[in-house]
Parts: sequence; C-alpha cells; structure tokens
Amino acid sequence: MITHGDRESRHADALVGLQRRFAEAGVDVPLRLWDGRELGPPAADYRLVLHHPWSLRALLVPPTDLQIGETYRSGAVEVEGSMVAAIEGLRRFRDGLTARGGAAVVRLLFTLPRPPAPVEQDRARLRGRRHSRRRDAAAVQHHYDVGDELYHRFLDEDLVYSCAYFAEEDRDRSVGDRSVLDRAQRRKLELVCRKLDLRPGERLLDVGCGWGSLAIHAARHHGVEVLGVTHSENQAASARGRVAAAGLSDRVRIELMDYRDVEERFDAIASVGMVEHVGSDQLKGYVAHLADRLVDGGRLLNHGITTGQRDTIRDLGQDPDSFVGRYVFPDGALVPAHHMAGLIERGGFELRDLEQLRPHYARTLRHWVANIEAAYDEIVDHVGEATARVWRAYLAGSAVAFERRELGVVQILATRGDARLPLDREHLSLRSGEQHVLGLRGEHVQPEAV
Repeated sequence: MITHGDRESRHADALVGLQRRFAEAGVDVPLRLWDGRELGPPAADYRLVLHHPWSLRALLVPPTDLQIGETYRSGAVEVEGSMVAAIEGLRRFRDGLTARGGAAVVRLLFTLPRPPAPVEQDRARLRGRRHSRRRDAAAVQHHYDVGDELYHRFLDEDLVYSCAYFAEEDRDRSVGDRSVLDRAQRRKLELVCRKLDLRPGERLLDVGCGWGSLAIHAARHHGVEVLGVTHSENQAASARGRVAAAGLSDRVRIELMDYRDVEERFDAIASVGMVEHVGSDQLKGYVAHLADRLVDGGRLLNHGITTGQRDTIRDLGQDPDSFVGRYVFPDGALVPAHHMAGLIERGGFELRDLEQLRPHYARTLRHWVANIEAAYDEIVDHVGEATARVWRAYLAGSAVAFERRELGVVQILATRGDARLPLDREHLSLRSGEQHVLGLRGEHVQPEAV
C-alpha cells in the first residue's frame, strides 16, 4: 500500500531530478521543498518555496506571466528574498524552454501532481462599453482605490506614482534609501514644470492629478493656478486635503471628473502617467481634446509608458491572458513612442522635445519594490495577502520589463501654435540657490550640482 507520505517523498525525489535538468538547461533555480530540502544555488538572491508537490507545475505550466502571477498570488509558492531576482530567474527559465533540453523539462513537470483549479478573486470585472466614461472610472478606481495605505508604504513622501528622475550621483545609492526616491520625484516634478516653462499667473491643467503632488509643486514653486482632475475618489479626497494643508486652496482646485468633461482653457497641460488609461483606439480623440483645452501658444507635456517594440501595441482590455490587465490595469493600453509622437503631431501640435526615461523608471520600480518588501507585513494588514502579492509581483515584473527594454516611458513636449520657449536647455538644470525644490518636507538642502 502506497501512503500519502510515500507519494510526497516520490514527488520530492522527482523534483530533485527536475532541478538537475533545470541546471543542465542553463537555469539553476533555487528551491525549498515542502519537506524542508533546499535545491539549487545556496547563496542566491531569492528562493522559491514550494508548499505542495504540485506547486512548481502550477507555476510553470504554461510558462506565462498570468500563470506565474496567479500561482504566486494564490500562496502556492512563496518568494523569499528579492522578487525582482525571482522574476528574472523565471523569465530566464521560460526563455530557456526553447533551448536544448527544454521539452524534456516540460515533460518532467507533467509528472508532478495536477494542481487544483485556481480560485479567482479580486479580478477586475468591468461592464459597459470600453472607454466609456463610466467604465473608465471603474477601471481607474480598481487600480487606485485599493486604499491609500498601500501607496503610502511604497511611494515617496509626496505620493508621486510615476517615473522619478534620478541624478548621476544616485546611480550607486541603495534602493532602500527612501531619501533618494524623495529627491528624484521632486526633481521629476520640477523637470515637468520647467519643460512647460510655467510662469506666475498662468493656468495649468493636471490630467490624472493623482494625490495632487504636481499641482501643489507647480502652484508653490511656479505661481500658477491649477485644475487637477482624477477619476479616483480616494485620490480626489486625499489631494484636496493635501492642498488645504499646503495653504494653496486659493490656487489649486481638485475635481472628480473625466478629462473629456473639462471645458476651460489653459496655458499649459501636464498629463503624467495617465495616457496609459486612455485606450489605443481613443488616443486621437485624447490629443484633440487636449489641443482644444489650450490657448494659442499653449504647451502640452505628455508623459506615458510605451512599448519597447517599434510596431507593438499592447491593449490589456483585449488580452484575457494578461496578469496586469486582469488584476492591476484593466483596459490599459500602451503604444510605441513613435506612435504617440505621431498622434500628437498629427493632432495639430508642434513637437518640441522628446526624452526617453526608461532607465529612470527601472530604477524607480526597484525603489518601490524595496519599499514594499520592507513594509510587506504592514501592507498585508491593510490590504490583505492576495492584494499585497499582486502588487509585489506587478511592480517587480515591471522593473524587469523596463530593464529588458520591453517597456519605455517617454516625455513629449509639444506646443499649440508658436509658443515662446527658451532656445536652449539651460533652464532645465537646477543651479545653486534653486535646490529648495528638492528639500524634504519643505526644508532646504545644501546647494549641489544636479
């Protein structure tokens, strides 16, 4: 008679052989089995902890981002150490399946027990016409209204949820040093304002204003009046409180509304980390509406994630097998940089500047993952285990995608009509006496070269 313990021991022995085949295929995956045995390199940056004999089969069959993400989310597999390193290792494994020995590895995976059917929870379930106002609001709320406590734990102190802008001096600084991220995000806010050449008394529209960070920065340091719009009730309420606390309620207004319903006109528009929600088939209308909201000579800065492949459009709303689309960014869409630039130019704008920030976003995400891992238990207390796992996996996977140049993030500066902008780029550099914009909690820091 074969007992349960005998079966589990046999499966563990099979995994020892499977690990050996991984190593022969060029992927030495560090594992800890349910019986405590450790396989693979002993000093790795991460270790996959398999809680069941079927865990590895659930994780890798089929070897897709959705399968890996859902298996980790379910708790069948734990990741000790660096989540970024774990995803890098799993990506190498997936890439190696096409190499010599890959098919044999897959066959060995099928000798492990069949995993139970996954239980779907917290999946985005949107109704109605894609990119209607109501559905877009629901998609944004799914992403942002998970509770501000999550964002407080991994973002900088100003709650800037977009790519930071690092200085060369930051290159070798630890991603665990939160002051580096704080300064880099303030540097990005200032860069946006300077590219737009904001002047006191002008009016700025902040599309997708988040928690009000750019609106507050622009009003405080550049003397402009700002309208910030967002679909997120959590963000709008928090942003209004932050504006009031900063004493800027007379210059900054936050509205819970769709950007398509804005009827006022502005001297400048900033859209930072919002265009990803618009939809690839809606971008022409997005550009046209922003053009209509600008005065003659107005400036637009569009900051958005792009695909790394020249001819690839990723529409998560039409991809049922996307982990990010299913759990994080429902209905999101990404286009190549040249596609976005072409739409802006064909929409009547003159292109004045384009900057690729991909290395900056890879570094930003490394900081965010480090912050999540440092505060993981607190995050679980606030949002639950499954949601905490989704965000740890999502941010780490994004870091790897930016580092592998599968994703980019591009700032495009464009003008409606003949805008009088500086002729050189000197105004974009922070100089002595201007370092207060990088100060923490309003405090000044010593002048330094940036």
